[in-house]
Amino acid sequence: MKFHRIYIEITDICGLHCSFCTTKPTNTTMSLAHFEAIISQAKRFTSEIALHVMGDALTLSHIGSFLERLHHHKLRTIITTSGYYIANHSYDTLFHPTIKQINISINSYNKNTNRITFEEYLEPIFRLIEYKRDNAIETFINLRLWNLDNTLSEKAFNQTFFDALEQRFGVVIENILRDSPQSLRIAPKTLVHFDSYFEWPSLDNPRYGDGRCEGLKSHCAILVDGTVVPCCLDAQGVMDLGNLYKQSLETILYNSKTQSILNGFKQGKAVEELCQHCSYKNRFKEA
Repeated sequence: MKFHRIYIEITDICGLHCSFCTTKPTNTTMSLAHFEAIISQAKRFTSEIALHVMGDALTLSHIGSFLERLHHHKLRTIITTSGYYIANHSYDTLFHPTIKQINISINSYNKNTNRITFEEYLEPIFRLIEYKRDNAIETFINLRLWNLDNTLSEKAFNQTFFDALEQRFGVVIENILRDSPQSLRIAPKTLVHFDSYFEWPSLDNPRYGDGRCEGLKSHCAILVDGTVVPCCLDAQGVMDLGNLYKQSLETILYNSKTQSILNGFKQGKAVEELCQHCSYKNRFKEA
């Protein structure tokens, strides 16, 4: 079994309360010892680690220690952040050689009560992009604007962001809903990535039925408490496949429950109850 990437939640702390995000009752950070034990197993199944399920890895002052462990194991890394904590870290850390890509969730700004202006929020992000550009750094940066909908509910906020990009980088962004681009380039290996809001899977959601999914096909996820789950959207650990603090990753990935879920998806069946209540899998329907 090989994955494109494995998601590892090294912390479930993000410091924000975004309305589009699910919440967790805990405030936990994975120990470096546990992280080392996990990635030493994970590298058999993937070459890429995304430090995210819930939480923001950049809330951790010692994020560099996690990056060093990943680099030691020759694993590439993806960071996903709200952008609020970029200024807390040096460029040497943010552009550590293990980091392949930084995803910045721009639409986190207007879904929180903020003590800073949008300009103050954007400034460290723009400086990061300029430093990368001026130093020809190969790391990808994705500015995520995942708030598009047919009602144009975020039109004013998005336009303010587009105006700031035009003023700083000389790019003009328009007709997003009409043209439906997946992304637009604003600098070398720096994109604005567009998408719609998605619904977090929950047993309280409507039942959406069967379907296919990338869970256990392209990826799996490991929560901060060591729980292995089939996909990066099972933030609550509802579909607990086993715990890495008690079992090996190999044992968990080849147990009967894991294989039942995987084989079900291959046949277009969502065998787990949570998957029946997940609308995200509709994105994988065959045209």
